[in-house]
Amino acid sequence: MPTPSIDPQRFKDGQRSAWDGMSAGWETATEIFERGGLPMTERLLELGGVRSGHSVLDLGTGHGEPALSAAEVVGPDGRVVGVDLSPAMLKTARARASALHHVEFVEGDVESIDLPAGSFDVVLSRWGMMFVVDQLAAFKASRRVLRSGGVLAAAVWGPPSSVPMLHTAIRVLTERLQLPTQPPEQPGTFSMSDRGTLARTLTEAGFAEVTVTEFIVPFWVNGADEYAAFSRAVTPQGVLDLMRNRFGSEDDPGTWDAVAAAVEPYSSGDGRILLPSTALCVRATA
Repeated sequence: MPTPSIDPQRFKDGQRSAWDGMSAGWETATEIFERGGLPMTERLLELGGVRSGHSVLDLGTGHGEPALSAAEVVGPDGRVVGVDLSPAMLKTARARASALHHVEFVEGDVESIDLPAGSFDVVLSRWGMMFVVDQLAAFKASRRVLRSGGVLAAAVWGPPSSVPMLHTAIRVLTERLQLPTQPPEQPGTFSMSDRGTLARTLTEAGFAEVTVTEFIVPFWVNGADEYAAFSRAVTPQGVLDLMRNRFGSEDDPGTWDAVAAAVEPYSSGDGRILLPSTALCVRATA
């Protein structure tokens, strides 16, 4: 069910604007993020059983993963469609896929996927489903477009404390900017972090053989300064605006020094900061 206090359309319009604004930052952070993102993608392709000739749908594709990796597996006899609500994100995804003729990226709402029923062998989603307003509707839509026996393989984030790659900066920014704590039921990074609720929602959506397992995502950065730079790149503009109003600059050294200091305890001793983060991997059949 959707969160009662949220106007769905207004919320989605805000999400579209926010992700459009963050697209360039995420593009600069791709190499750092994909150190953990690629192993997660490989796990999703394995869970989904993606193989040559398959038709694959990627929900919340962003800049094109795991769609582009799936395209390599399915080959030219297969088909991959990536869906996202952010035109700016999709522009980058299309540029990355310019040489692949069996991949397309379309703007759309994952709660009401405008694609034929039963038209995909596998539905994938890598850290995209947590942002939907109506989780049940999104999973029902995913099931509708799968053929009988098709597979949903999705990754969402575990509890905040188990995801230091993202939550460390979020915690520091929340404290310094005195941001309100996001209600757990509100769409966002950690809105699907309860394994039991997640499994029940999938079952209610009509999926069978539902499993929810942990995957430790092997994130790392080359020192605390690189982590601060990564966090600065992927921070929503609205938060940066608050920082500028409070401290005089989006690049306030006190804030980003605090972000860097917060990951020092994760130092490996060889100059790297190890930030293994917990994802919950869903596998379910239609």
